[in-house]
Amino acid sequence: MFAGTGTALITPFKKDGEVDEEALRRLVDFQESNGVDVLLPCGSTGESAMLAHDEHLRVLEIVRDQAKRAKVLAGAGSNCTREAVILSKSAQDIGVDGILSISPYYVKPTQDGIYRHYSTIMDAIDIPMIIYNIPGRTGSNITPDTLMRLAEINGIAGVKEASGNVAQIQEIIMRRPKGFEVLSGDDALTLALVGLGADGVISVASNCCPGMVSELVRNARCGNMDAARAIQAKLLPLFTALFVESNPIPIKYVMGGMGFGNGEPRLPLTPLSENGKRRLDPVLEGLGIA
Repeated sequence: MFAGTGTALITPFKKDGEVDEEALRRLVDFQESNGVDVLLPCGSTGESAMLAHDEHLRVLEIVRDQAKRAKVLAGAGSNCTREAVILSKSAQDIGVDGILSISPYYVKPTQDGIYRHYSTIMDAIDIPMIIYNIPGRTGSNITPDTLMRLAEINGIAGVKEASGNVAQIQEIIMRRPKGFEVLSGDDALTLALVGLGADGVISVASNCCPGMVSELVRNARCGNMDAARAIQAKLLPLFTALFVESNPIPIKYVMGGMGFGNGEPRLPLTPLSENGKRRLDPVLEGLGIA
């Protein structure tokens, strides 16, 4: 359903810090014209934590309205189950194709709490869900055992795995039921994970180079590994440089240079430092990215 290349879209802002709706529409067009399969608004890269509720829904509306071919997987997670239900139902009403729901952050629930969180959301909606496991941001990991329990729930369609634990992700790939998608949450691991049987990626880097990331994933999924490895080698410096500071600080800087927004995130995230620019700029120049 959401296999292939997905882009975790930035939320572009104007100079006054408000959402730049025109730039967001152009970003959707840029992604679709370069072969991206899935658009993910209001994820971590989209600064969902810094968007007011009405802004969050407006971003979803714009992406849903502008997308002509790609599926829209809406970020709709919260560490509060009630809030996650409200966001998920609102996303469904907007007409998105599915939701991405982050594991509850900060509160560090038990594995049973994680299971009940997701099952409660699914009881409230009729569209597919991709679970998002990113322990580095949430403070807790979704274990393979818990994920396999969740995979039995009708409507839970897969997982975006950003634990960085390749052994854990391989176990999930081996144990998953038919049709349950495993998507890489780390650009640098995409080739390795697709080689192990994963279905694609939700990418940060594809904001600025959607064509190259799409080509990498297409080749890897078709078994053209030599071609995929060549693209991976070319993009690896970018995959690394985009995390010299907390995501989405570097990618916002890159996209600002390309004309998508003011290039800055909202506080408490800060603009890319001069040291970060010195590390990122040569990589962009080498790839021909403005």
